[in-house]
Amino acid sequence: MSAVPRNVPSRTDPDRLPQVRWLRSSYSTGANNCVETARPDRGPWAGLLAVRDSKDPAGPALLFSPESWTGFTDSLGRPRRT
Repeated sequence: MSAVPRNVPSRTDPDRLPQVRWLRSSYSTGANNCVETARPDRGPWAGLLAVRDSKDPAGPALLFSPESWTGFTDSLGRPRRT
């Protein structure tokens, strides 16, 4: 990834990460064993992708550039190099 992810509070400090709509994967089973994503549309985090643990919605969120997130998710389907 070209940019280092940033870690910010997701709900504990609304000034740091404004109200966003968190989305959960349609593959989620409802057992809270997944991640949720949101796209802040205002403030210093506008344009980035926020990712948090669904088991800890008040915990921190990682922020990725769209390019970094795409690179990460694309790499998940690639075979490992040995």
